Amino acid sequence: MRLLRFLPLFGAVAFTALAAEPRVKLGNEVLAANGFRELAGKRVGLITNPSGVNSRLATTIEVLRAAPGVQLVALFGPEHGIYGDVPAGDKIESRTDTRTGLPVHSLYGATRKPTPKMLEGLDALVYDLQDTGARSYTFISTMGLAMEACGEAGIEFIVLDRPNPLGGVRVEGPLVEEKFRSFVSQWDIPYVYGLTCGEVARLLNDRGALKQSCKLTVVPLRGWTRTMVWRDTGLPWVPASPHIPHGESPLFQVATGMLGELGTVSVGVGYPLPFQVVGLPKLDPHAFAAKLNAYGLPGVHFRPLTYKPYYATFKDEVVGGVQLHFTDPAAAPLTAINYYLLDALKAAGRDVFDDAVKAGKKFDMFDKVNGTDATRLALQAGKTAAEIVASWRAAEEKFREMRKPSLLY
Repeated sequence: MRLLRFLPLFGAVAFTALAAEPRVKLGNEVLAANGFRELAGKRVGLITNPSGVNSRLATTIEVLRAAPGVQLVALFGPEHGIYGDVPAGDKIESRTDTRTGLPVHSLYGATRKPTPKMLEGLDALVYDLQDTGARSYTFISTMGLAMEACGEAGIEFIVLDRPNPLGGVRVEGPLVEEKFRSFVSQWDIPYVYGLTCGEVARLLNDRGALKQSCKLTVVPLRGWTRTMVWRDTGLPWVPASPHIPHGESPLFQVATGMLGELGTVSVGVGYPLPFQVVGLPKLDPHAFAAKLNAYGLPGVHFRPLTYKPYYATFKDEVVGGVQLHFTDPAAAPLTAINYYLLDALKAAGRDVFDDAVKAGKKFDMFDKVNGTDATRLALQAGKTAAEIVASWRAAEEKFREMRKPSLLY
């Protein structure tokens, strides 16, 4: 989520129509339907933020505090904090929550892994966060490190499962090399991994990814199938972080977020269409769009656009570029789009890698998000987007096989 480091506080108003009955029942709703039996008689902590809601938009904090027989005794906040009121990348202090009176332990401050002191007196730690299905989004990093801490402390870890908004079929992108392991590439999984958070937890726990495995319980979804993207679930979307404002946002984050890490091209941060637009000053939007559409990428159309970011990259400058429209999200090669955008920019005489070098920018975060420097070095050596994408295929296929024992749906 360092992709989102320029983000403001949660402040946008989201208008959500609540369907009569969503097609998918969330893990937190299955927990309630089961009479909270998984938490009965236990002192529990909860890792959550504003995305931790049920289909009626009641927060898991509220639900667990009111649940009979449940002792909610501590809250744990990931990046952005439990109320989403902290900008991306900013460290958060532990404190007492004035609304509930509960201690709030920060997992994005002095430590990103719960300490033994934080876990003292708990029987279980519950996880309810909505991620985006991209490895660089830090919530699954928080989850795995918390599982590891629970394993070391002998405490149960309980995941209230949530849909992967990109679906459960898509697997895309490079794996992680050890020297590029970071909080935005904590686990050696593809950039897009096609698992729910509960399935990620099972994979990490069973495949030796953690220093210490834990007693893991996953409260599963009901009604979710692997072909579903978010729009298919019937569930309302609460912003998982400030620039992931709607259920389609994860598609765009994956399609342009890597490119945005270069810092030399606008990807809509600082404009009302975060991750949905890509542009540069003095770029012909019509020629750029025509080049991109000529690639014939399935499921996506590029529309010419001129816009002016009001903060972040190219603040107050007129930018020419494109807006992405997903005509068939399931068919669109999301991660690959980053590199076809680079190809098209280069064809337009705008080498954003050269621009980064001239501007004295470093590629640390681009490499960390990719999980490797091989992608960047190949691009700088003149490899095309098609060649880059082809280089991932063997690892993607291997991962598809490796993940099978962890699948729940």
